[in-house]
Amino acid sequence: MINDIEALEAPGALEAVAARDCAVCLMHKKGDPATMQQAPRYDDVVAEVKAFLSARIAACKKAGIQRDRITIDPGFGFGKSVEHNLALLKRLPELAALGVPVVSGWSRKSTLGAVTGQPVTGRLAASLAAALLALQGGATILRVHDVKETRDVVAVWQAWRK
Repeated sequence: MINDIEALEAPGALEAVAARDCAVCLMHKKGDPATMQQAPRYDDVVAEVKAFLSARIAACKKAGIQRDRITIDPGFGFGKSVEHNLALLKRLPELAALGVPVVSGWSRKSTLGAVTGQPVTGRLAASLAAALLALQGGATILRVHDVKETRDVVAVWQAWRK
């Protein structure tokens, strides 16, 4: 899988992926990584992220990338405030409605530190809570640091769903 924080917007990226038989993750980000966290603004973060990802899915399909090779990532923490990240998590079903797998990367994020007051090393519980909320919101792929603990959360969640 190619995990592209540029969502295949770089020149030649769509064609390069279309010519291969691999999956791709299209991530939303606003701004440049060096400055993107300096007062990011949206009128409606969920609507804007959804419109961007929808357009990138369409561009992929037009370039010949089959829908079953595409995943999307709302880009938690990439040009988004704490409030933006929480809104995206709360309204994740709206992104899942785009019909491709949703990747969620909340593990140890600074938003979790802002909410809990914990340093990176103390964010396991918050990371697990966010992973569970993402699953409930329609995420199908979790990007995590603490694999064993997250597997346990997923196992309990799956047992509960049955």
